[in-house]
Parts: sequence; structure tokens; C-alpha cells
Amino acid sequence: MIEKRRLGNTDIKVTSLCLGTMTWGQQNTEAEGHLQLDYAFDRGINFIDTAELYSIPPRAETQGSTETIIGTWLAAKGGRDKIILASKVAGRSSFNWFRPEGKETRLDEKNIRYAVDRSLKRLQTDYIDLYQLHWPDRAVPLFGGNGNIFRDLPTHDDSVPIEETLAVLGRLVDEGKIRYIGLSNETAWGTSRFLQAHLNGHGPRIVSIQNAYNLLNRTFEIGLAEIALREQVGLLAYSPLAQGYLSGKYQKGARPPNARTTLFNRGQRYERPGTEEAIDAYLNLARDRNLNPSQLAIAFVTSRKFVTSTIIGATTMEQLKMDIDSLDVSITTELEDNIDAIHQIHQNPAP
Repeated sequence: MIEKRRLGNTDIKVTSLCLGTMTWGQQNTEAEGHLQLDYAFDRGINFIDTAELYSIPPRAETQGSTETIIGTWLAAKGGRDKIILASKVAGRSSFNWFRPEGKETRLDEKNIRYAVDRSLKRLQTDYIDLYQLHWPDRAVPLFGGNGNIFRDLPTHDDSVPIEETLAVLGRLVDEGKIRYIGLSNETAWGTSRFLQAHLNGHGPRIVSIQNAYNLLNRTFEIGLAEIALREQVGLLAYSPLAQGYLSGKYQKGARPPNARTTLFNRGQRYERPGTEEAIDAYLNLARDRNLNPSQLAIAFVTSRKFVTSTIIGATTMEQLKMDIDSLDVSITTELEDNIDAIHQIHQNPAP
């Protein structure tokens, strides 16, 4: 039986597994997306995560395709009130095909309103339960980027003030277009600033943060985990399988047909020095315990007290069934000690 957990300080209960959707529209067809939704819903999952950016990799031709696929499913399926639907607005970027006249994306009122209205139309719904800022407006290391960006930050910060962004989101809540708000790819400093901006009366309280978290990247535990627990801003953990690398399928340079890294060559975050050795150690642990390595990796993430939900994504039904069956794996004290022993030697090779 799948567990339901409270989303932040709200009265919403979301399942401990969330269905990720970013491959729908490129790697997966509409029909395949609908099959995944049907299966996940039948298995008890009530939480769906998407974004205006999707499908991935980002392209002008497929931007918004994932939301469109979810929208046609919602229209055919009905029962909108039984689904907790999360989407995201793009942070600051140089993509010239998101906004009218090729303007850059920003987290100001004009951009956010444009994004949410189009997401609602594609999703064929009147409201989004959880609306997240996909990444910050200010300069920060993103998606495994170089942390040395802080060394070269410009003296003048021209980012949209957090208070301004929060106020816009508050107006959208008041209008009924969104119910709650969350962050994504955010730092401890940024999360704290959003919480303080709420206390200062600038807008609603954030209820979640969606960051990468997996056996190769436990950096969330440094600073952000305490905020998540004490402030009720739970982690929606994405990439629990490190884009599939923790399954072992890419070891020693392997490139299976139709796998994401094979198709798009976007796995550099998980190919840094030390990652292969760390993956081998976790694969050996899974083998010694007679566990599926992917299920071990997902179960570890789901078992963390600061995790509200683990976002799983699959391109095949076989993968989806295996991911959901990770609920049957128990992270015992002994198994956690084994994992921590590996982590002590191979700490965060893919932050």
C-alpha cells in the first residue's frame, strides 16, 4: 500500500511516489503517457509532476507537449479532484522561444502570468495544485553546474526580487489559478529568503522544494534537509536513479538502445570522476543483498524523513512497474549503515 504524506503545512496528502512526465512528447508518445498515467493511478499514485519546459531535452518544437498529453488524459479520465497536479514556470534563461517576441524568461508578473495561463490551457484544468519556480531568477549553479559561479558573481544583481516574485504568486493564489507554491533547484539561502519574505507579508508560504537527490548526490542533506524538516518544506526528490546511471546500464561506457543518454548525450552530470566507482559500490551492495539496484536507490530516497515524495520517471511500462515496486524494499538500519559506509568513501561525486 502506497503511503500518503502531508504536502508542507497544507491539508493535501500526496503519495510518497510522484509520477514524473518529462519524457512524454519526445521519448514517449501521447498513448504511452496515457498508459503510464492509468497504471500509476491504478497503483494508488495521486501526484503528477510536469513543467512548461517539458518535454526534455528542451526544444521549441516540443515545449509544452508533456502538459498537453496530461491535459488530454485529464479530459478523458475525469476525476480532477483526485489528482494532485504540479507544474513549473521556467526561471531566467536565454531560451528565445518561450515568450512572445523571443524575450528571455524572467520570474516577474508578465512572464509568470503568461506561463501559468498557457499551462492551464494545455492541462485543460482551471487550477494547478502546486506551482513551482523551476529554477531561480538569480545566478546560481544549476543542474550539476560549476559551483565556482559564486566566485564570479557580478557586483550588480539585476535578478527579479524574491519579494516581487512571491507577490505575483500570491495574486495567482487569490485568483484561484494555483493553490500552493514551491521551489525547485533552489539553495538553502534562497529557500530561507522565500520563507522570510512570506513572514514579512509579501506572499504565500512555500510548501515544497524540488531538487535532485540520489545516492550520487546527497548534497540536499547539507543545510536544506534541516530547513525541510523544521520549516515543513519537504523535498520532492527528482532523479532518484541519477538519470538511470544507478541502474548500472551505462557502466563502462555502455549505451543501450533508446536510453536517454544514448539518444541525447545529456548525462555528463553523472559521468564525472568518481561516479563509476561509486555506482559499482552500490551495484555490489544490491547484488549482495539480492536487491534490484534501481529499487534500492529509489527506496533509499523515499525513506528519508525530509522527503515528501520521490519523483519517478520511466520510458517503458516495465521500468514504471519496477520503480513503483520499490515500495516493497525496506531500508533497514543495517542496510542504511552499508549505504552510509559507501557514501563515506564516495561522497557526492555528481552534485
